[in-house]
Amino acid sequence: MASYLELELDKLKSIIEKIGQLAESQVSESVKILLQEPEAAEGKSIKKTETKIDKLDIKIDEICQSIFALQQPVASDLRFIMSAMQISNEIERIGDLSISIVKKAKNIKEKHDLIVKFNIAEIAKQVELVTVKTNNCFITRDENTIGEIFVLNKDIKNHCEDAIHDIINEMKVNSKAVVSGTNLVIVLKHLERISEHCTNIAEYVYFMINAKIIKHENLEGLMSEG
Repeated sequence: MASYLELELDKLKSIIEKIGQLAESQVSESVKILLQEPEAAEGKSIKKTETKIDKLDIKIDEICQSIFALQQPVASDLRFIMSAMQISNEIERIGDLSISIVKKAKNIKEKHDLIVKFNIAEIAKQVELVTVKTNNCFITRDENTIGEIFVLNKDIKNHCEDAIHDIINEMKVNSKAVVSGTNLVIVLKHLERISEHCTNIAEYVYFMINAKIIKHENLEGLMSEG
C-alpha cells in the first residue's frame, strides 16, 4: 500500500501535468488569435482557463506546504517538491503572458500584413512547440527533450530580436505602421518570455533528475558532454 507521502507526491505530479496542459492550451489559443484577423478574435476561453490555472497554482502551494509540514521529505522527493513550486510559478506566468498577447493582438490593425512580412507566424509556432516539449519533458524526464528546449529557446530569441529590429525599421519609414508595429513588438517580447519560462521549467526538471542546478546558457555544452 502506498504511503501518505507517495499519494501526495502522485497528486502533486498529476496537478502539475494538468496545469501544464492548461497553459499549453492558452499559448495555442493566443497564437491562434494573434494569427487570425481582428474581427475573428474572441479569447473568452483563455480567460476561463486562466481562472483554472490560478486555482491549481494555489492547490500546488497547499500540497507542498502540507508535505513540508507533515512529512519532512528528503533527497529526490525534496527536489521534486521544491521544483514543483517553482514550475507552478513559471506556468502561471505563461498564462498571464498568453492573456496579454490576446489583448494586444486585438488592438493590432493591419497586423496580418506585418505578421506575413516579418514571418511572425513561424516564431509563434516555435513558441507553441517549445511549450509542448516542456510539458513532455516534465512527464517523461527525458534529458534529450531538455536539450531540445534550450536549442529551440535560443532560436526563438534570435528570431524575435531579428523581427523586432525589422519592425522598428519599418516604423521609421512608414508612420502608418507605428501603432501596430509597437503592439507587435510587445507581443514578440511576450512570446520570447514564454519561451524563457519554458526554459526555466526545463532547468527545474534537470535539477529533479540530476540534483544539480544549471543555468540554461551552459546547458547546451553540458548536454553534449552527456
